[in-house]
Formats: sequence, C-alpha cells, structure tokens
Amino acid sequence: MSRSTDKLAYMVFPTAIGHCALVWDESGAVVGSTLPLGGAQQVRQAVLRWYPGVVEADPPTSVADAAAQVRSLLDDGTGDLADVPLDMDGVPGFDRRVYEVVRGIPPGQTLTYGEVATRLGAPGAAQAVGQALGRNPFPPIVPCHRVLAAGRKVGGFSARGGPRTKLRMLETEGVYLEQPTLFDL
Repeated sequence: MSRSTDKLAYMVFPTAIGHCALVWDESGAVVGSTLPLGGAQQVRQAVLRWYPGVVEADPPTSVADAAAQVRSLLDDGTGDLADVPLDMDGVPGFDRRVYEVVRGIPPGQTLTYGEVATRLGAPGAAQAVGQALGRNPFPPIVPCHRVLAAGRKVGGFSARGGPRTKLRMLETEGVYLEQPTLFDL
C-alpha cells in the first residue's frame, strides 16, 4: 500500500465493528481505507506505516460523507459506497478490473471468486481474483466481503477477525451462509 504521500491526509472513525480509516488525496479521492485493526491507535499506526508522512486531518465533505456511508454499511448494512471516488492510479490493471466488478455487487448479494473471474472474461482466474481482493486497498468501499468461495463457502478474509468478520459483515447486510436460528432473527 505504500505510495507517495505528498498531500495525503487521513481520518479515523468508529463503527459498530471497530475503528476504520480513510486516506485521501488533495482532490478528495480515497487512496486507501481500512477495516478495523484493533483500536483507533492500531488503525493510526497501520495508516502511518502504509502511507509514511500522511497527516491526520478534518476531512473534506466528500470524505466525511464516505465515512458516514462506511459507518452505515458496517453498523446496519445500509451504506451506499458506489459513488465514493477512488484514486486507483497505483492499482494494477487486473486488480482495478476486479475492484470495478466487485463494486457492482449490491449490499445483500454475493458472487463467488469464479463468477467475478467469468464477468472479467477470464474464467478459470478465480485464484487471481482472490489474490487481487487480498490486496484490496479500499475495504469496504470495494466490498470484498461479498465475494465467496465456490459452494457459497466463506473463503478467506484478510481483515482482523478473518472469516468471522466477513460473516458478520454479510449478516449485517442480510446474507446468511448458515441458516439463521430463532435468536438471529
């Protein structure tokens, strides 16, 4: 995730599953984001490691709105992140194409790694799709949690808490990979 940090800023904000961060450039485009990594201080340390020299600042309106949508998504599954501007200048072409497909998956729906590969015109590239999502610098704006392994299995997830966090995010959006019990409803 390391890139030139000239004029990059970031903010840390709380959500129902922990503190997240957004990093933006001077145009207000998001260049990176995090899911919870522990507490607010752990998130700050990770952002400073990934973007040396970045400064914590008050966000412009577009970034504050994006943070509010991330919070809504993680709190109750209602956030709409489709229009958050992303700066993908440092993102490899294949990864960028994967992220564009994945951004099109609406809340409450999922695709498999293989289905994403097929939509890219690269059937058989499910593993490459998984690797691209493992490098996703924009979670949950690029909602990699909505991509599952074959057979609707949870698959991997590199965020803190791993597959448990992925399941919790999906369940917040109304996706249950296991039958919900009376206590879940």
